[in-house]
Amino acid sequence: MPQEKFDVVIVGLGPVGATLAHLLGMAGVKTLVLDREGAQYHLPRAVHFDDEVMRVFQWVGIADELLPKLRVNAGMKFVGDDGQLLLDWPRPQEESTLGWNASWRMHQPDLEALLRTGLEARESVTVRTRCEAFNVDDRGDHVELRYEDMTKGEIHHIKASYVVGCDGARSLIRRYIESGMEDYGFHERWLVIDVLLKADKPELGDHTVQYCNPTQPMTYARGPKNRRRWEIKVAPDADSQKITTEAATWKLLEKWLRPDEAEIERTAVYVFHSLIAENWRKGRLLIAGDAAHQTPPFMGQGMCAGIRDAANLGWKLAQVIQGQASDGLLDSYQSERHPNAREFIETAVRLGGLINAADSERALRAAMTKPDGSAAMKSIYPALGAGLGPGAHAGQLFGQPRLQDGTRMDDVIGHRFVLVADADLVQDLRLRRDLAVVTTQDAPDAKAHLDSLGVLAVLLRPDRYILGTANTEQELTALIDQSDLTIR
Repeated sequence: MPQEKFDVVIVGLGPVGATLAHLLGMAGVKTLVLDREGAQYHLPRAVHFDDEVMRVFQWVGIADELLPKLRVNAGMKFVGDDGQLLLDWPRPQEESTLGWNASWRMHQPDLEALLRTGLEARESVTVRTRCEAFNVDDRGDHVELRYEDMTKGEIHHIKASYVVGCDGARSLIRRYIESGMEDYGFHERWLVIDVLLKADKPELGDHTVQYCNPTQPMTYARGPKNRRRWEIKVAPDADSQKITTEAATWKLLEKWLRPDEAEIERTAVYVFHSLIAENWRKGRLLIAGDAAHQTPPFMGQGMCAGIRDAANLGWKLAQVIQGQASDGLLDSYQSERHPNAREFIETAVRLGGLINAADSERALRAAMTKPDGSAAMKSIYPALGAGLGPGAHAGQLFGQPRLQDGTRMDDVIGHRFVLVADADLVQDLRLRRDLAVVTTQDAPDAKAHLDSLGVLAVLLRPDRYILGTANTEQELTALIDQSDLTIR
């Protein structure tokens, strides 16, 4: 059997692997995706994503189809053991500066179905299910990978420029990288219960509720339509099999539901960890998603972090494969993404500790105090770590202006480099033809985005993080020239 050749092989077809495949496919990179399962997982896992992730789904072309399947998240309430409201975290119901609502609830199989269907239209992407990678050999100038087609029992040999492991917490590719794990100290068992209501039950509420109880903390979350979820901490000596029986599950839910009011879709015990791989790259092998980091669920950022990995890595791999950048560009992947992922994980660990605290009210107020003495919580948008671009604003996430006709900028620009600038600043400049340009004349609200940074121009990477900023023609010319050197 002849040896097939691909630019990139992705191991794993969950949301992270599928998103990365989309981004590479949009750039025309010849990509193979291998997944050991025969079909997508049909039960819910992740239930939340944020506005930055929705923007990525906008780039890959599934946002409009996804919208009817989602619910805008109302926010989160922290409630004491006696029912007292300790902290309210309302989520804005209007669009954020990124062009989408800040927080969304989803049914993961709906998302995966759209991602997989969309890949069928990517001519440069090949997807093979029931195919398990088992041997990876980095030869220096290429990677040789072997996998088994489990439907036929056949062994296949693949040659690739790069292999990316999006293959979860027990990642095969991470083993070949031989990475250790940084441990941030959170390791707890939690029972996850997903139910389908038989009729509306408004008294459950639309908010996510964190029940702060040091003995048995728990979380309630509303999903789209009739979906509801409870997550309940499991005692160290509890038997995982016994607590997942139907009788035990209904006993835990009796405060909120009767068996005639809902159907239990799934019960499962998870061990939540707080881990980050020490090495995300070794030669031509890379990892993303749960293979690179694992977080407690309290921020709803597990899948989100993986999608950010894909957005960061996708354009860089495409630049390298197409000869527009050196292999060294890939070194910035971990240096940028690691601190960003770490901040979400540390925040989630801190939240978990607050929910478990013996005096949750005092702990919440001590950790999240506003100047007036009350407790407050808000969304975080951590900057990237050291990597590409000069200046104080490099690595910050930039918003999404709307054009004159109301169209979101990314719907026109796509997933590529773009200059957002004051119209007067660029009117006399001759810019590179391959650089998309949006001015304050094209997008009236672009001025507000620029003013928030105190600059007249920003040069954005395809993942919409800032490469650099400028306030004069000379600074802008130097920025574009420097970025050309940086990228290449």
